[in-house]
Amino acid sequence: MSVKIEKIDACRWRIPREGAMRTEGLVYASEAMIAVLQKEQALEQVRNVATLPGIVGKSIAMPDIHWGYGFPIGGVAAFDPDEGIVSPGGVGYDINCGVRLLRTELEAEDIKPALAHLADALYRNVPSGVGSKRRDLKLSVAEERKVLTKGARWAVEHGFGNPEDLRHIEEGGTIEGADPEVVSDRALERGRAQLGTLGSGNHFLEVQKVEEIGDQKAADALGLYPGQVTVSIHTGSRGFGYQVCDDHIRMMVRAAAKYGISLPDRQLCCAPLKSPEARQYLAAMACAANFAFANRQLITAWVRESFERTLARGPAELRMSVIYDVCHNIAKFENHQVEGKMRRLCVHRKGATRAFPPGHPETPEQYRGVGQPVLIPGDMGRYSYVLVGTAGAFDETFGSTCHGAGRVMSRHAAKKQARGRNIEAELAAHGILIRSASRATVAEEIPEAYKDVTEVVSIVQQAGIGKIVARLKPMAVIKG
Repeated sequence: MSVKIEKIDACRWRIPREGAMRTEGLVYASEAMIAVLQKEQALEQVRNVATLPGIVGKSIAMPDIHWGYGFPIGGVAAFDPDEGIVSPGGVGYDINCGVRLLRTELEAEDIKPALAHLADALYRNVPSGVGSKRRDLKLSVAEERKVLTKGARWAVEHGFGNPEDLRHIEEGGTIEGADPEVVSDRALERGRAQLGTLGSGNHFLEVQKVEEIGDQKAADALGLYPGQVTVSIHTGSRGFGYQVCDDHIRMMVRAAAKYGISLPDRQLCCAPLKSPEARQYLAAMACAANFAFANRQLITAWVRESFERTLARGPAELRMSVIYDVCHNIAKFENHQVEGKMRRLCVHRKGATRAFPPGHPETPEQYRGVGQPVLIPGDMGRYSYVLVGTAGAFDETFGSTCHGAGRVMSRHAAKKQARGRNIEAELAAHGILIRSASRATVAEEIPEAYKDVTEVVSIVQQAGIGKIVARLKPMAVIKG
């Protein structure tokens, strides 16, 4: 079924309210992006989200939008706590999949002679691939439950990093309200051996160089400069989060029927925010989010160790510190102004990034003058970007912006496109080293499987829902 869409301006499109929709849809995209989207199902998903009870404002889609489970990936929707719902499809299977960016005091040119050894060390020290596990970190059930309630703080308390790291993580690295008692034994079992692992698919660990500065004031605040070495960590809650989502989708299907919620798509299964089913899901989701924060904190510790040993430089010389760590898949209660009134809302961000403006109290103090850092990974052959949040995002999108480039090619199609090619050699020709547990993953993740992230962040900046600070170019990529 085609979706009616109207152009508002060069980067905004409206899906008019009709039928069962309770509000209209708002899509951020270029004309070229819309032409592609009209051949797919993602716009229909934006329309479907607009039918859910208690939605406040618009059903929003970012320029990296593509088809997802229930909600589109790149979708944002806020719900009233009394009349609204929570939906696992609005968070996704990889709960708190997110990105952490580390800065160093290293120059890219200085590490080039050791880059291959550094890539090898990172690949050895950070397990990656489908079902990857750590054999040197043994968690008891009791200790795993502490991880689920404390998040990154648990890792720091156990010597994996320092308290300064926590000041530069969304929510301080701990989502409140986590309750391990509502998590299944199967989820606990799946997560226990996977803490501190990268996983597979689009997850990665990347050594990068700062190639270009877009906003000097913000770059100075974030400690970024041209030629600098940075490291990005992109991963989430692994099998633990997947199992939490899977367990609660079954429960939410029953809840939607129980509470008489009419759904245009079964994948939008949900429960009223005031219901026991919603409270149980949010408590389990918080556990998975905390698992992901702890996961990225542990990986950070092993990245630091790999750099120190390979380059024979101490922590004081490397000065490897966390710039920021953001969630991409989460539902959280936040305060937002709607039609002149401050309201507490449950904001779903699925494949979208929080982008709070300058002056917001939840932005770390050292960034408060420029806005919350926003980390936008691209594909492994082109670029990633650092942005900051804006007042425009806070006004239009509940303080949200895009989360990446967005796929334009299925994994099957990407494998077909990569057949007969040496992707590793193609990347090496551009100065990018690749280490991966599987050639199949490399094939699935070829650069052309994604939109050009430069086009995506250009729409974001043009729309005023994010400001470009720096462009980062890959030097070495660790994939599952």
